[in-house]
Amino acid sequence: MSSDIPTLGALMRSLRSRKGWTLKEMSEHSGIPVSTLSKVEHDRLTLSYDKLYQLGQKLGMRMSELFAEESEEDKTTAITARRSLGDLQHAVRIETQNYDYYYLCAELRRKRMIPVIAKVRAKTAKQFGDLSHHSGEEFTYVIKGSVVINTEFYDPVVLTEGQSIYFDSSMGHAYLTTEGCEEATVLTVMSSADEEEMQTLHTQHANV
Repeated sequence: MSSDIPTLGALMRSLRSRKGWTLKEMSEHSGIPVSTLSKVEHDRLTLSYDKLYQLGQKLGMRMSELFAEESEEDKTTAITARRSLGDLQHAVRIETQNYDYYYLCAELRRKRMIPVIAKVRAKTAKQFGDLSHHSGEEFTYVIKGSVVINTEFYDPVVLTEGQSIYFDSSMGHAYLTTEGCEEATVLTVMSSADEEEMQTLHTQHANV
C-alpha cells in the first residue's frame, strides 16, 4: 500500500496544524478529550462517521472539509467544473467495530455528497450498539453480500446484491449482515440537509 495514502490520524494532525491549535486547544474546540485526540492522531484509535460528523458540526466544518488539505484556491473562489478519480487504494480508510469505511475522492473540499465504500461486519443489533444518526439523506447500494437495514421508524429490510435504499439519515439506522453472510460491501452516498447552514458556519469559522 502506498505511503502517500492519508490516514485519519494524518488528516487530523493536518487539520489541527491548519488551525494552529495545540492538542489542548483542539480538545476545547471539539469537545473530544486530549487523550482521545492523541490516539486518533497516532492511528491508535478511530472515529465513526457519526463522531466525525459531530466533530465537523462543533468546528463549523462540513464533513468534506475534514478530509482535504487547504489550498490557496479554496480561500479565494468556489471551484467549478471540477472532478476527482477515486479507488480503494487511494481512499481514506477508517476502521470501526461495525464497518470499514473507505472515503472516496477525499481530496475534494466542499463536497455536497460524501461517497463511501463500507464493509459491513456487525451481525446483530446488540453487537452494533446505538443506532446511527446524522443530518441529511443517505443512499446505499449493495455491491456484495446482503445486509439488513434497521431503522428507527420502519421494520427491518433485507437488501441483496444490486438492491438499494434511500432514506432520511437523521432517523436512527444500522447496517447488519444477514445470516450466513460474513461481510457485505456497500456503496453509500451521504448528503447534508443543512447545506446552506453548514456553508455559513464554515465561512464564519474561516473568518474568525
